[in-house]
Amino acid sequence: MSESRSPRPHPPGSDLSGRVAVVTGGTRGIGLAVCYALAGRGVSLVVNGRDAAAVSETVTEIRGGGGFAVGVTGSAGDDGVAQTMVDTALAEFGALDIAVNCAGIAEPPGSTVLTITPEEFRRQIDAHLMSAFHLTQAAGRVFVEQETGAIVLTGSSASLGMFGGSGYPAAKGGVNALALAAAADLGDHGVRVNVVMPGARSRLSTGQDYVAHIEGLHRRGILDDLTRDAALDPAPPEYVAALYVFLASDAAAKITGQIYTAAGGFIGRYDPQQPTFIAYRDHRDTAPYTLDELADLLT
Repeated sequence: MSESRSPRPHPPGSDLSGRVAVVTGGTRGIGLAVCYALAGRGVSLVVNGRDAAAVSETVTEIRGGGGFAVGVTGSAGDDGVAQTMVDTALAEFGALDIAVNCAGIAEPPGSTVLTITPEEFRRQIDAHLMSAFHLTQAAGRVFVEQETGAIVLTGSSASLGMFGGSGYPAAKGGVNALALAAAADLGDHGVRVNVVMPGARSRLSTGQDYVAHIEGLHRRGILDDLTRDAALDPAPPEYVAALYVFLASDAAAKITGQIYTAAGGFIGRYDPQQPTFIAYRDHRDTAPYTLDELADLLT
């Protein structure tokens, strides 16, 4: 038996003691805060990150605090890494209950749809969307078989277009769509899939390039004063980690297919997208709209 193995009680309710989780991007920022929060509640962890030294340090910290953890190094967007994490959880701890994706990278400074290269764009898709896909698929297969499990993916308000860029918001928008589709696919099997769009201090939300980007958006009128000030003074990641833990727990047993936003003391939930009614006529006895009719309706 590995020294990392924990006992396997599985109490009811919101108690997470004895549960097992895999966390991608778990060595820095929000992912690290999530790992610490889960470990503090008795969850055994498979921690992932691209930097082997950071993975080792995180595992050592968790074990030093009396928790159970092992590490898997690699980019979660690469084929096979998420599967290795799932296999490791089953081998080391004998179970898997929770999957959290916090993997991600920053978009190139000053990037726009006109300047980003195809290679840079693909890296964004891999880091954010493909990591979410790989983890959802690998963990989802285990969860469907056991008819229980919680998946929490990390989105971003950048997906709304309010923070500029191109590859990063496109990838994060894909995460939202993936989560909604996966929640519909897996719901009948007792598997829950939700998204947190966090605002927190991390390497992606600090530094001169980040500040210059936010100030530039403000000058252009894309960000209002309140949003700019919040973006430049994000709360520590511990403030959003609690929402991840809640969504992983049985207290959220009836919550799936939801997109939340959280920053500091603020928590919000996005309503499902629905079209606003503009016009209707039956295609069976009317012609297509003319351009003049569309101009009247839409302008």
